[in-house]
Amino acid sequence: MPKTESLDILFLTQVLPFPLVGGPKIRAYYMLRYLAKRHRVTLISFVRPSDNPADIGYLKQYCEEVVTVPIQRSISQNVSAMVSSLWSGEPAVIRRDWQKGMVKQLECLVQEKQFDVIHADQTSMAQYGLYAFSCSKPNNKPRLLLDEHNALFQFVERQAKYERPISAFIWRREGRCLARYEADLCRKFDHILTVTGQDKNTLLNLFLGSEIDLISSKISSIPICVEPDGAPPTNLQTKQNQILHLGTMFWPPNRDGVLWFANSVLPLIMAQIPDVNFVVAGMDPPPSVQSLSSLESPIFGHVEVKGFVADPESLIDKSKVFVVPVHAAGGMRVKILKAWQWGIPIVSTTIGAEGIATEHGQNILLADDPIEFSEAVVGVMTDDRLASRLINNGWASVVAKYDWRKVYTQLDDIYDKLVA
Repeated sequence: MPKTESLDILFLTQVLPFPLVGGPKIRAYYMLRYLAKRHRVTLISFVRPSDNPADIGYLKQYCEEVVTVPIQRSISQNVSAMVSSLWSGEPAVIRRDWQKGMVKQLECLVQEKQFDVIHADQTSMAQYGLYAFSCSKPNNKPRLLLDEHNALFQFVERQAKYERPISAFIWRREGRCLARYEADLCRKFDHILTVTGQDKNTLLNLFLGSEIDLISSKISSIPICVEPDGAPPTNLQTKQNQILHLGTMFWPPNRDGVLWFANSVLPLIMAQIPDVNFVVAGMDPPPSVQSLSSLESPIFGHVEVKGFVADPESLIDKSKVFVVPVHAAGGMRVKILKAWQWGIPIVSTTIGAEGIATEHGQNILLADDPIEFSEAVVGVMTDDRLASRLINNGWASVVAKYDWRKVYTQLDDIYDKLVA
């Protein structure tokens, strides 16, 4: 198919796609970078008090225009969203994120400019993509593309299994609401992106009969990618008996995974490596995680809770192993791609590595119960040959399969067909 001319794209994000901290930012940033090479991109994004004006300025080099909207969050707003969800049937997380500031900015943008494609990043921005479409001039409506990242309802259903009874009931209900909502989005959008084939199949399971073929034809799976340059450090002699976990700690799967590892796995490792140290780095660790390093903790002296670390390089240099002890998730854990780039051997649960081209014993070690997980960590920390193999093969994997400059060329065909 011949390539279309340069298009005007309205790119909607729930988080400012820079700096590259966390999977959603990384996904949106490199998608935007690739599209901006060929098309004219207008970015509209929610921002938070922690976002730096300099980062907004940085993104302007790739965009025709960058419009930001401060996101409003409060406990009363969350309660209102829950109540509203009860009578509307919409997911509470979607109701919570419907904000007047974004609505007003979108109305202005689509009246001032004619867009060819509206690209909504993450499920939470789908409602704004549909709203911008409805406000667009009737003579030439834009096409609609949604990058779902993952099947959100599946993550919520999985997390419900690890919550207390009342919370589990709320999570299960939210999962059912999200399943209906995401199925409806698949019908309304012209094209859907997921980051794994598993997520595509999970979404297709929401449909029956002939509708499956129709929906399948407009869902494409393109992984989250990074920019692998140079080569990872491989000097194992400078490492300490340190285990690293890096991830946003207010995200329930990270929180629960760290607690499981610290309470069920770390004591088994301590029995074989007495001076082992577990470092937890990530934004907003809850009290349950912070207490792991308290005097009253049975593993006191073996856990450091760092909170947010802007530059984790010093932690990476000292760590012998990177752990991903996640039991409920969806999509991809970008931290695995980053650890491959950093040159740290990885031990993960099966779900933690879901959707990524892993090979147990070659570029990662996979384990799901405490004994097997502890044995895998000890094996990496005490066997330099094993550690080197995981490092070298991990780097080769990220270069071959997760370089945005190679993989995101798939967007060309998707966009060409979308507007043909």
